[in-house]
Amino acid sequence: GSGPPARGPGAGSRRRRTAAPGNPPILTVIGSGTLVPSASRSSPCCLLEGANRAAPDRTDAAPERADAAAPDPASARTRVLLDVGPGAVHGLARHDKPWWAVTHVVISHYHTDHFGDLPHLLFALKSASPTPRQRPLHVLGPPGLADRAKALRAAHGDFIVDPGFQVAYHELPRDGRWTDRPAGLALHFAPTPHADHSVAVRAELDGAALGCTGDTGPEPALGPFFRDVDVLVAECAYGDPPPAPGHLTPRSAAALAGAARPGTLVLVHVYPPLEPGAAPGLVRAAGYEGATVAAADGDRFRLGKPGAPPLGAADAASPKTPNEALQC
Repeated sequence: GSGPPARGPGAGSRRRRTAAPGNPPILTVIGSGTLVPSASRSSPCCLLEGANRAAPDRTDAAPERADAAAPDPASARTRVLLDVGPGAVHGLARHDKPWWAVTHVVISHYHTDHFGDLPHLLFALKSASPTPRQRPLHVLGPPGLADRAKALRAAHGDFIVDPGFQVAYHELPRDGRWTDRPAGLALHFAPTPHADHSVAVRAELDGAALGCTGDTGPEPALGPFFRDVDVLVAECAYGDPPPAPGHLTPRSAAALAGAARPGTLVLVHVYPPLEPGAAPGLVRAAGYEGATVAAADGDRFRLGKPGAPPLGAADAASPKTPNEALQC
């Protein structure tokens, strides 16, 4: 079941949220690519990290010894995966993110390039976590999640539903809302014209707002849905004119951003022959003048700073990887 409903995003009157000063949420693009195999771009996955809600002065490293008496400081933060495409779990480790401390997984739709690493994540949490897990893992998705969880359990084993800690699957309607008040998280879904179950996601965490289109074709309702988010992660699969429906192009991404007015537009999920580096210029040529970047795997963005470029290494301190932590 879901948590109590949250208020939906306003259609035009919402002001940009202001993140808590000093410790705003951070977005890391774990996978900026597509289903096409790439040496540098994994399939879709983003990580949204909130403030340390229990111990602000502690690091995100795992404890030196993984025993039940040593609480994991990483577990004090809300960490939301938005899509979990193939390569996501290794990508989290590659970019120095505590994969063992993910608290929520939100799935935009069930095409393999957005969903395929969920069994890997659960198997890693069962078998390789450097510290015992205390928090439940919430997995949220549009209609069809329950049937897919059953199928994954039949294919992979009982760890899909019982990896040694609580896993809660929440199947939401395509226009659903869900809140986790202790985590400071509110999620909103909106239908997208891509698959019969696909959704866009608006995530509000610690006073900041993130929008993710998932896969979508042009849809006027998404402009008000994403209005005034700090960062809008938008697919830009095809060049103009598009060879097929169901995806955005520079022209339709520009129209969406013009209606949504995000602080920063972050372009991902670019298929050949369109080059990711060319996409921002094409969006600007289509009439959108706001801050726009093409993300690479590992790029980080601080929410609450309109127009903020990707964070450099000096701006975003990374937690230790599990191996580094256990060798301390």
